Amino acid sequence: MAKSLQTENGPEAGLYLVGTPIGNLGDITLRAIEVLRQADLILAEDTRQTRKLLSRYDIHRPLQSCHRFREASRIDEIVGRLQSGERVALVSDSGMPCVSDPGSRIVAACRDEGLEVRVVPGPSAVTSAAALSGFDGRGFLFDGFLPVRPGARRRRLQELSATDQPVIFFEGPHRIIATLEILVDLMPERRLYIGRELTKKFESSLSGTPAQLLEHFRRQAPRGEFVLVLAPGTGCM
Repeated sequence: MAKSLQTENGPEAGLYLVGTPIGNLGDITLRAIEVLRQADLILAEDTRQTRKLLSRYDIHRPLQSCHRFREASRIDEIVGRLQSGERVALVSDSGMPCVSDPGSRIVAACRDEGLEVRVVPGPSAVTSAAALSGFDGRGFLFDGFLPVRPGARRRRLQELSATDQPVIFFEGPHRIIATLEILVDLMPERRLYIGRELTKKFESSLSGTPAQLLEHFRRQAPRGEFVLVLAPGTGCM
């Protein structure tokens, strides 16, 4: 019989990876709210962003930053607190911790120490974009953020062009045009979906060839965060 994750005083001791909204603050699970309300400590990628969520749901718990530059320095403290029986919730600015966001090193350290690590699932920009793209739903490759340097980014896109599944990756407004220019050169006929600010007030979805989407963003300056889904090439289907 599976061990219960609940005690009379709330969730058991352990590290909880809590999925949070990717935009709309209403997209949070009841379980996530419960875990956050009863956590002894909440680790946040950016405490300013997490305070907005906690304020929305009237949650008042100790909060510490745990961005990628501080994650390693937090490990000993977090392991010690978990060993003493505390409940620690780990959140990122949006979506799931450890998915192109901090948290993996803390999770690995907890695993090494035999400590409980549990997931509280929530919204995901990756699966949201996969659904919105309308491409083959049998699977996909998620590649996170592309390399910053143009040469490395081009090489990575060239590698991904041979993948026989849709490829999902993130891009920021300052590099979206440069990325589209590479795609126009490497795979001009490939279908592409772009989701911008998913679940937020100015959410939008665009589909077309790289050239069509590049023309759009040259007319209208790109703003917000983007998720791109590259369809498999015709020779990969």
